[in-house]
Amino acid sequence: MKISFSPPDITELEINAAVDAMKSGWITTGPRTKLFGNKIAEYCGTPKAVCLNSNTAAQELVLRRLGVGPGDEVITSAYTYTASAAVIHHVGAKIVLVDVEPGTYHMDYNRLADAITERTKVVVPVDIGGVMVDYEHVFAAVESKKNLFKPANDIQAAYGRVVVAADAAHSFGARWHGIKSGAAADFSSFSFHAVKNLTTAEGGAVTWRDHEYIDNDEMYRWFMLYSMHGQNKDALSKMQPGAWEYDIVYPAYKFNMTDIAAAIGLVQLRRFDSMAERRKNIIKKYDKLLLPLGIESLEHFGNNFAGNGHLYLMRIPGISEQQRNEIIIKMAEAGVATNVHFKPLPMHTAYKNLDFDIKDYPNAYAQYANEITLPLHTLLTDEEVDYVAETMKCILEGGSIKRISCGNTINIDGLNPYDFM
Repeated sequence: MKISFSPPDITELEINAAVDAMKSGWITTGPRTKLFGNKIAEYCGTPKAVCLNSNTAAQELVLRRLGVGPGDEVITSAYTYTASAAVIHHVGAKIVLVDVEPGTYHMDYNRLADAITERTKVVVPVDIGGVMVDYEHVFAAVESKKNLFKPANDIQAAYGRVVVAADAAHSFGARWHGIKSGAAADFSSFSFHAVKNLTTAEGGAVTWRDHEYIDNDEMYRWFMLYSMHGQNKDALSKMQPGAWEYDIVYPAYKFNMTDIAAAIGLVQLRRFDSMAERRKNIIKKYDKLLLPLGIESLEHFGNNFAGNGHLYLMRIPGISEQQRNEIIIKMAEAGVATNVHFKPLPMHTAYKNLDFDIKDYPNAYAQYANEITLPLHTLLTDEEVDYVAETMKCILEGGSIKRISCGNTINIDGLNPYDFM
């Protein structure tokens, strides 16, 4: 078999919707984009949603809307993709990385509280693999340091504390204490990239919660303005008879979503819940086949939370980074594409150049060193899921890693890293 890691689930419905958009003559930001934003807000339970061209654009605009800049600090997790931190650098603020809690993929909430200073303006928690962070603990951390907060503008003063701006790139459709992703943090940024559960090929969106001192219509206008060069009329408005004139009120950005992308997204949103159910069934099947081997997996479902099944993150306790990489090679040789989520930011050149050192984030490294992400997507058949799991089992049992009567540990004593080559 040849099993891809995460191909997009595109049907004739999406193809026809994109064709209809192209035939309509309106292929850039227009009525479908606005409708998609309305549907996202409705789905998430938020007052508004603004569709953009990426999660990264959404995150950066949130920071700029909050007035974050040089001299400020923004906290995020060391265990994430670069977008979570790069946008902090883009606006000129200082990146502050927090290690994860031991044995988890989410930031350590105690360390988060300790990292907050008088310069901290925003914290960016990261929902990994489709599982939301514990927002109760995040808000408790920022509230515990509320006395340190020094607002620099009116919107910061409205919040009166460090703002929570979630990197929800992975978590569209997930729930925490009955609240959907997008409505748990002050602001949330989604990704609709090709590998996400809901895709527009490239794309993203930003949502925010109701706040007594925040005008939702004004907030929406600001995001639209700053995502379209600071132009005070969009193309749809300019199409009205005699309404050509416009103004550029700020030299802003080009972050808008197109109607072709939105057309795809509208169909994906209608299919989303059924696709999420399929992902849930695949996770259950993987867990049944792999957990008896002593493998640990990201817990997607619990009493107070439900992930969206974005990624199947599994760890093989006790093996080294090199041994993990050799298993990945063996899986590829058997036709199974796998991945690693994530290589912690301090291990990358860009962040080393910013004076980050992975030695300061031992828990993040420990999570990364033996993590493998298995294929998890709605095009997988049950037969392919079985093949992936059985291939992993054969690789582990065929080397020096031995099962202990289906126990909860894996014996790696005397393992030769070259047993897998």
